Amino acid sequence: MKILGTGIYAPGEALSHDDVMKRAGIEFDGERISAKLGIQTRHIAHLSGVDETTADFAEKAGRAALEAAGIDAQDVGLFIVATDTPEFISPATSMLVQGRLQGGRRFAGSYDVGASCSSFVTALISASHALSADPSIGYALVVGVYNMPAYFRPGDAFGYSIFADGAGAWLIGPDDGESTLLASQMLSDGTQWDYVGVYSGGTRQPVNTERLASGDWGLQLLQRLPGDRNVKLWPEVLDSLMAKVGRYRDGADHYLFTQINRSVIEEVMDLIGRPMIDTTCVMDRYGYTGSGCIPMAFHHAVKESRVKRGDDVMMMASGAGLAVSSALFRY
Repeated sequence: MKILGTGIYAPGEALSHDDVMKRAGIEFDGERISAKLGIQTRHIAHLSGVDETTADFAEKAGRAALEAAGIDAQDVGLFIVATDTPEFISPATSMLVQGRLQGGRRFAGSYDVGASCSSFVTALISASHALSADPSIGYALVVGVYNMPAYFRPGDAFGYSIFADGAGAWLIGPDDGESTLLASQMLSDGTQWDYVGVYSGGTRQPVNTERLASGDWGLQLLQRLPGDRNVKLWPEVLDSLMAKVGRYRDGADHYLFTQINRSVIEEVMDLIGRPMIDTTCVMDRYGYTGSGCIPMAFHHAVKESRVKRGDDVMMMASGAGLAVSSALFRY
């Protein structure tokens, strides 16, 4: 694969901790969130009076990626939306994005990837494989998007302090002999499904008047995640990924991780033996944007000249459930 263009979108103005607390009528320790997680501001559509949801974010990020690539939407043969906060349970959000960008029926594929916060990397791997298997696809638009604030219950200080809205899109084309997907790795542990998620709205727990009245809906933290889980897990996954191409864990030029906790990224980079200049963090300005965070971070890495053509980039995304997807690619 070759990344031809990237685009991002975040709704409304940047909201400080105080802005969020005042508008949502909640309280949390903003100084602690900044010191531990690295979050300073974020974008939340409904707190800014912006009438937009998942499909709107995905469409706007997608249009920006197409414009950056100089590719007409009509030439895209595959649309993948990576998210666990879809516009609807059905139809897929990718279908809405395809319809908005291409304006009607086309010979183009569209499907969503729902692997919690590992969805974007999973979707990118899928798109790369699809382009390799069927060159007639031409181009694929892969969008990671997050709208978890739509699932917050009133008074959810945990949710409002961390999660935010945003989307990142990549327009990719065939491997050109220089830019390519070098290796990928997935890890799953479905026994860890009952930590954090949106558990109501599916077939097991349909949303009904009783469930709404009980408050048993929306984003729910059923168990606290182990604080050191990613510190232990990411280096192990990284070793497995890099071994596929005969390298050690420090064998990439740039590293991108799920953007939920800066202190964890700092610790992992230290374990890898690389300085923080070799990673990019954007949680300070966007909060935690789930499946949108890695494409958003990469967009800034390129714009800020942290990543240049020919660099080998490793990205690793962890999602509740548990799912971890990682990839090494040459930009």
